[in-house]
Amino acid sequence: MIQINLLGLPKPKKGKRAAAASVSGDGPNPAIVIMLAFLLAAGGLFGWYMKIGAEKKRIEKDMLAAQKESQELALAKSKYDEREAQRKIFEQRVKVIEDLRAKASGPVELLAMIGDTINGTEGVWLSTLKEDGRNINIDGSALSVHQVASLMKNLQSTGYFRTVELKETQQDPQVKDMQQFNFTLVCEKIDKSQPQTAAGAAPAEKKL
Repeated sequence: MIQINLLGLPKPKKGKRAAAASVSGDGPNPAIVIMLAFLLAAGGLFGWYMKIGAEKKRIEKDMLAAQKESQELALAKSKYDEREAQRKIFEQRVKVIEDLRAKASGPVELLAMIGDTINGTEGVWLSTLKEDGRNINIDGSALSVHQVASLMKNLQSTGYFRTVELKETQQDPQVKDMQQFNFTLVCEKIDKSQPQTAAGAAPAEKKL
């Protein structure tokens, strides 16, 4: 026999409804999840920033060290080039003096005096020396025009020359590592063979 419940479905018990409500409330809080994600991203970004900063400081330190080393090498090269130039100047002076003495066609004393005068003038060296009658033609090089003027003054003060004139001077275009001037001097010798003029003639003897 079929029974029909006209009262409807049975009402759920209060204990079951509370259990269902408690089950539906379980799970991660979205706000906490977002905050954790933000903190992780911020921590990663901060670590990356610190790493980049340390790398930047290391590169700057390496660059300063390389720059200092480059400056030291440039200074050492400059000193080496200066000493090498001085050595070449000295060797050139010695060679020219030896050649002049070996091929001397004029008075040895005069040639030695010129060589000593040039050696005594800083920054000047001799290339060729030619005797042309009463003139001595000197070709050489100097580190500045002021040193050429000093050489002319030193030659004039020797007492061997009546005049010392600068024929020409120009900067040597072939020398790239330093300033160098080529010059030609014409020195007129004093003729010491001429007899000195007497101060006065001796009085004639009276005839008795």
